[in-house]
Amino acid sequence: MHHFFAYLSRMRFIDRWALMRNSDKENIQEHSHQVAVLAHALAVIRNEYFDGHVDPGQVAVAALYHDAPEIMTGDLPTPIKYYNPAIRDAYRQVEQVAMEKLVGMLPEKMQPIYAQILNPADSAVVQLVKAADKMSAWIKCIEELKAGNMEFRLAAKETEKALDSYQLPEVAFFKEQFMESFRLTLDEME
Repeated sequence: MHHFFAYLSRMRFIDRWALMRNSDKENIQEHSHQVAVLAHALAVIRNEYFDGHVDPGQVAVAALYHDAPEIMTGDLPTPIKYYNPAIRDAYRQVEQVAMEKLVGMLPEKMQPIYAQILNPADSAVVQLVKAADKMSAWIKCIEELKAGNMEFRLAAKETEKALDSYQLPEVAFFKEQFMESFRLTLDEME
């Protein structure tokens, strides 16, 4: 018996933003879906507008699984995870062990495939998933602010600044073409 997919189904029990008061709770399963949608869009934008050559499907799949190790580690809040290099490096090692444990829950023939999904070698895939992950966090901040939760005011500014620091043209394009809609109500989008 193999437990990989049963473990993945538990992503819905791992809440994000644990140190923040949330108007609307978000779990890593919801977050991973949004990151996959955003990462796929960024890959399409890169290919269609900026002469890229990245596989949007591969990017989307990597994004779906990008937080899978958190099933075992939980979602360590960003201020703690990046407090200092020693904590950051130790957490990366813990995530690597969790990733290996998850892969070990698959039949042997499937393990290499999922090992590559959980730890993509293509730097373009990693870059786009990281940008989409940050963009998803920024969208969460915007949604919380829209709901009147000022707890996310500073996080929104810092997250947008971090996203801009990637200096990716597809991110700038997405921001220009799509981000303002996240600030609108449903009626305003019609």
